Amino acid sequence: MRSSRRFAPVFLAIALVTALPYDAMPHARVQHAVPHARVKDGKADDAPFGSECRVGVTGSHVVAYCHNPYPVTDHVSLHIECDPWWDLDTDTAPVDAGPAMTVRLTGRCWQHVRSAWVGHAR
Repeated sequence: MRSSRRFAPVFLAIALVTALPYDAMPHARVQHAVPHARVKDGKADDAPFGSECRVGVTGSHVVAYCHNPYPVTDHVSLHIECDPWWDLDTDTAPVDAGPAMTVRLTGRCWQHVRSAWVGHAR
């Protein structure tokens, strides 16, 4: 009985810390002037960016069509992860998708495709 009375304040403190919402925590209210990785000179780049891509897998072949509706060139590349451990994963060289331009990216695995996605870069 005495040990529970001795540790009662500790248990109460742990219960309060875990029950408080995140915004009520003291560290959430502190504003630090640490810039984010994508922010240059304190200003975010608000220009729309990024192609809209559709990736299709048929057997071991992958085809991606990317259309860029924005005025900034998007460098797209196809990444393919193959299913067997011995089959090499592939990444295509970046292709420039200019404004209002649609590009086609292709690749394949020897047997089965585990996943495929398109990477974007400015």
